[in-house]
Amino acid sequence: MTGRILVAGVGNVFLRDDAFGVEVIRLLAERPQPPGVQIRDYGIRGVHLVYELLDGYDLFVLVDAAPRGEAPGTVSVLEVELPSPEAQPVIDAHSLTPDAIFGLLSSLGGHSGRNLVVACEPAEVDAGMGLSDPVREALPHAVRAVEEILAQATGAGAAAGVAGSQADEQECMADLNRHLDEPSQEGGAQDAEQADQGGSHRGGAGPGG
Repeated sequence: MTGRILVAGVGNVFLRDDAFGVEVIRLLAERPQPPGVQIRDYGIRGVHLVYELLDGYDLFVLVDAAPRGEAPGTVSVLEVELPSPEAQPVIDAHSLTPDAIFGLLSSLGGHSGRNLVVACEPAEVDAGMGLSDPVREALPHAVRAVEEILAQATGAGAAAGVAGSQADEQECMADLNRHLDEPSQEGGAQDAEQADQGGSHRGGAGPGG
């Protein structure tokens, strides 16, 4: 598959684990990606993301924290079909859930060739900054999941094999640990050893979280 590809992260950095998508995009933006792939952080600008999608993409990958009843930190890959425009209720333009984003896109007559959601089960979404431990540990697994999707879609890196995936995950962990060691509003360095535990990663098809 070739064509226009958009990987977008959404989330509110002031609601703890809701910042998952934003953090995954930050890590992806620091790594080389196949040609034609756009990596963008939309934060809480869900409507802006929908209008961007109206331009048409062959593949759209949405990265977000979405409760699905799994253990906190579980990363799931879901394939989503756009709902029927006629069946759409009134949509809150400020909602960032995958359902709201795809529903608004459908109601505006937009579409993309294929829609995937890389979702992480949150542990805490109350007010505050900084991901919970299980969600922070899931970041490299989500990065690897997105890069596997992009490799399959573009044919890039198909021969890298398992060793390449492990090396990519180690590199991602190093990037994450360097970021955590930098001074931040969260109060300085965090324990890098916790990030070595990793989150779970599961695939599947179903409706948006």
